[in-house]
Amino acid sequence: MAEQKLEKLKKEYKKFCKKYKLPKFSELNQEFEIEKIQEKETDFLLREIRRAISDKIAAFLRFFELFLNPQNAPVFILVLLKKLNAKDKKISEKIYHQLVKFELSSLNLDIVYNEKKESEFIKQINEGWKKLKPYLKEFSKTIERKEVKEKVKKRKSYFG
Repeated sequence: MAEQKLEKLKKEYKKFCKKYKLPKFSELNQEFEIEKIQEKETDFLLREIRRAISDKIAAFLRFFELFLNPQNAPVFILVLLKKLNAKDKKISEKIYHQLVKFELSSLNLDIVYNEKKESEFIKQINEGWKKLKPYLKEFSKTIERKEVKEKVKKRKSYFG
């Protein structure tokens, strides 16, 4: 049953793919897990795909907001923040500002439905995400390295 729904979703998407020259389903699914919308019955497939994409963007946005405004951040974020240098912070700000742009462009589409604009959003975000991913990877590796380095220091301490 689930396989049938997924195949139906892919088939419906393929129509839009041809019409608007959208990225392949597999590419979007790999990046944004759009297959999760298969459970929804909708006449507005592109809107649902955009919303699935926006969910991932929003999750990353919330994470990076913790670095820029850590008032209610979990302790691990506060510890990581102390370890970041100016370059790291600049990268996190760059990522954050791009994510905000993505989020705002999605918000505008929720006001009035327009199939063509939905398709343009999907294409633009897919391309923008590809450009942003190296920065996300770099930042992720940086905070992971700093955390591992800190653990090694603690193990070498007198009380470790």
